[in-house]
Amino acid sequence: MHGDGRQETGGGRTRARAIPVIGRPPWLLPLLLVLLGLAVNLLTPADVFLSAPFIAACLIAAALWTFGGTAVTVAASTVAVLALLVRAGLHPAESTVRLVTNVTVGVLALILSRLLHHSDVSVASAHHVSEAVQLAVLPVPPGRVGDLRIAVRYEAAQAHARIGGDLYGVQRTPYGLRLLVGDVRGKGTEAVGTVTVILGAFREAAETEEDLGAVADRVEHALLREAGQREAGAGRSEEFATAVFAELPAGAPGTLRLVNRGHPPPVLLTGRGDVLLLEPDTEPGAAAYALPLGLGGLAGGPGNGGTEPLPFPPGSLLLLHTDGLTEARNAADVFYDPVERLRGRHFTGSAALLDHLLADVDAHTGGHRGDDMALLAVMRDPEAPEVPEPPAPGDRP
Repeated sequence: MHGDGRQETGGGRTRARAIPVIGRPPWLLPLLLVLLGLAVNLLTPADVFLSAPFIAACLIAAALWTFGGTAVTVAASTVAVLALLVRAGLHPAESTVRLVTNVTVGVLALILSRLLHHSDVSVASAHHVSEAVQLAVLPVPPGRVGDLRIAVRYEAAQAHARIGGDLYGVQRTPYGLRLLVGDVRGKGTEAVGTVTVILGAFREAAETEEDLGAVADRVEHALLREAGQREAGAGRSEEFATAVFAELPAGAPGTLRLVNRGHPPPVLLTGRGDVLLLEPDTEPGAAAYALPLGLGGLAGGPGNGGTEPLPFPPGSLLLLHTDGLTEARNAADVFYDPVERLRGRHFTGSAALLDHLLADVDAHTGGHRGDDMALLAVMRDPEAPEVPEPPAPGDRP
């Protein structure tokens, strides 16, 4: 919890009610308005009465302070108005109207404060529930598996919307470390069911299928089965998701395999500072881009989105991401290009890469992103530098 009443939870932020702390706002502005009203009325002729500062103090307290603080402000402004009206010696009818007006505004301020408080509590509660669901569906993977360092980030486009259709999965299997990043059609709670189906099928298939392409096929089969059941039950059908599967084989360290099902291609950062876009080979007869999961039956020809084994030497960084990264635009409608923005840069680890990306995307968009963003990075530990043997006793340099 920050001192200004903002609470940070995960990737989203929830606005909490400000706590009145002596020496800081939110009580300072209403107090200044009450004092201003007193000063102005005391410095003007007795038969002139200005009520605007007292009304403004009540409304501002309702917007910025707690219900108790608003009640204190309303009481203080009412007492001040009453004392000034007695001093002014206005006609009883006019004094009564002014006092009733101030009291009415005070009551409305109290009602407004209560409504704002309930609204903040409801938003915070909904955020915490959605965040709990998100973390249950997308648990944080281990930070290290062997010589591989892993980091994930999930950033919602809206501060209070933690549930979305972006997903990631990390599974340590007998065949090596297997990874998944995907993006389900749709948003909100309706997409969570599809995310759960995809991740459940991925975890099961990753443990049992030797071939990475077969893992993708199993996931698609589970998605089609779920869509068929929803259609039979008059639910939503035509589910599909883009996804990219990655494998760091246990028997071939230093290599990488990919299967891309209609998803933005991963990015590889070499230890030399080069940045490569890992796309399926488009040469005739080679594995081509495949349709998203759930639409594979529409393919007119072969192609499972797979690649031949790629080098993944020590010091390399693999970045899997959803289109929330590449479709982030600045004020001039220029899309974020991770290849250009990362070229020539070196990072100490996968977490450092993702932290830099999030900060760089915020700088590129001015903090206004239109889509959720899931990021998954894996780094193979650099080779330890060779340490020269110490000279033997008696050797002279």
